[in-house]
Order: sequence, then C-alpha cells, then structure tokens
Amino acid sequence: MDWASLNAFVAVADQGGFSAAAAQLHLTQPAVSKRIALLESSLGARLFDRLGRQVVLTEAGRLLLPRAKQMLAEADAARRAIDDLDQDIGGRLSLATSHHIGLHRLPPLLRRFSALHPRVALDLGFMDSEQAYTRVLQGSAELALTTLGPTQPPLHSTPIWDDPLHVVVAPDHPLATRAKVTLADLAAHPTVLPDAVTFTHTIVADAFARRGLSLQLRMTTNYLETIKMLAAVGLAWTVLPQTMLDAQVRVLPVAGLKLTRQLGCTVHGGRTLSRAAQAFIALLKADAR
Repeated sequence: MDWASLNAFVAVADQGGFSAAAAQLHLTQPAVSKRIALLESSLGARLFDRLGRQVVLTEAGRLLLPRAKQMLAEADAARRAIDDLDQDIGGRLSLATSHHIGLHRLPPLLRRFSALHPRVALDLGFMDSEQAYTRVLQGSAELALTTLGPTQPPLHSTPIWDDPLHVVVAPDHPLATRAKVTLADLAAHPTVLPDAVTFTHTIVADAFARRGLSLQLRMTTNYLETIKMLAAVGLAWTVLPQTMLDAQVRVLPVAGLKLTRQLGCTVHGGRTLSRAAQAFIALLKADAR
C-alpha cells in the first residue's frame, strides 16, 4: 500500500468515477486505474464495482475509505511539520474558496502572500461554500474562505469581511424607476438566486418569510456572474454584493430590508495549523482592519 494509490482511491470515491478523479489529480485515467489495481492487489480485495460508467464502493471500499482519509491527513500533517522545521515558511497550503471570494477578494491577498512566502506552494480549489466546509472536515483543505453560515465543532470560523447585499434589476425592469420598493413588490416578480441550500439563499428567503411572503423563483444557480447576467438582461431581480455592482444593473431602494452576509475563514479546530496557514490567516485579519 502506498500514498499515491491511497490518494487515487479517495479521489475516485469522492468524485464518483475514474475520469473525474484523473482530472482532479492531473493524471490520465489509465494511471488512476493502475493505482487502484495495485491497491486492490496489495489488499487482496476489490474496492469498487464497475457498473457501466457508474463506480460504487464495495464493502471493503466502504471500510477502507474513512481510514484512508485519516492516513492521508496524518501524512500531510507530518509533511507540514517537517517543512515547518525550516526557518522560512514553506510546504503546501491547501485553500478551498468560494468563487466570489476567489475572484473579488483573494487576488491582492494571494499576490502579497506569495511575495512574502515564496516557498509556500498554494493549492487553491474553487467550490461552493458548503463543499469547502466538507473539504476542511475531511482534511483535504486546511482553510476554507467562504460565506459564513452556522458551524459546529470541530469547525471554527472567523469573520473577515462584512459583505452587504443589494437588490438589483435591469435598468429597464418594471421596478427600476420606482422611488420606493417594498418586499411585496419584489414578491410579485420572479427572482434568480443561489441554490436553496446556500447561506445567501437562506438569508434572502428568511427575510421574506418573516413578513409572510414567498419568493417567486425563476431559477437557481450558484455562479454569481451568471445570476448577474440573468438580472442584467431583465429576466429577474436578484441580490449582489457591493463588489459586483456596475452600470449593467440598477440598485433598488427596498424599504425595511438590510441584507448582509459575512465572509471569512473556517478551519478544523482539532488540527494544528501549519505555519503557512497561520501566516495566511494573519494576512486576512490585517486586510480586514
């Protein structure tokens, strides 16, 4: 049993297939298949059943998966500890970030961090906030930079930025010229929002529910750039953060509505952070000030 084969096994299990695992690991599909075959041979047991294009874990695979993730997390922690023996900060720092933060908040921070700590290899993954939390729980990411929602131990979140949300429409939307807009006015028109399981959707839906109103959803998607486009062409109203406002959309003066989400950093409270992670968090907090 070797680390490369274990890593391939976890990737296939998490991604649900060999092709997706190969893309994640930057390998060819035959290379991933070979690693799985070597692991199955060394264990003397099949780990996956191949049902056409579908791949499912066998009983042995289900037994191995949590132990493999724990072994890989411990191996990564050992590598970080050895890297941290050097005077300069080095090693690998795995960050899971939401698309919005990655595009609108992170670029200047990444530039400064790389200049301060050139020996750190940044492993940056873009995903939904909820997926980023899962990565931290599993140990495949050391830090998650996301919209903050309710967290429970062992996760620990630190707010970094306040992120006000503005209700916007296309300049030619029926509500665009109103001097005052109510929640009832919005409820009468279709909206496009992130998926119902996201923190942002929950913030908006709760604001309407408290007033006995429901949303008229046209569709949902987790890409804010797509949401902005759909609003900008007049298909729906939506909410956008300050960093995405421009001439394509018009902010509505909605009476009695103040929507703010918090963006920040989430870590696993039961794990010791690498020096690289500690340095990155310090840079985040400095940026917040």
